[in-house]
Amino acid sequence: MPAPKTEITVQMFGLKKSAATRAAERFFKERRVKVHFMDLASKPISKGELARFQQKFGVDGVLDKSTRAYEDSGLPYLRLSEEGVLAKLAAFPGALKLPLVRGGKLLTVGEDQAGWAAMLE
Repeated sequence: MPAPKTEITVQMFGLKKSAATRAAERFFKERRVKVHFMDLASKPISKGELARFQQKFGVDGVLDKSTRAYEDSGLPYLRLSEEGVLAKLAAFPGALKLPLVRGGKLLTVGEDQAGWAAMLE
């Protein structure tokens, strides 16, 4: 008798109005994967959770320099330590490369279908 399949759950941080976040949500729902969604517009990401992504991808890896939120945050003009940048990103989630997705020990930043598929294996 085959072992029962464990249910996969992913945690996603994003903004409901972000096209990339909606694409990630659709990707997982089509594969019947349970998504624990955290809307960063209503609740900021914790420093520890953001630091986990920053440790893997670096500060530049989690920043989306093409967004208006990046400009509005003042980040292009400020000289901040990595900790200062992370604090600013918690206040301006639109300056992040969204969505931030965690599935088990795997992390992805931005629209990364190959990374999402790896979480399901």
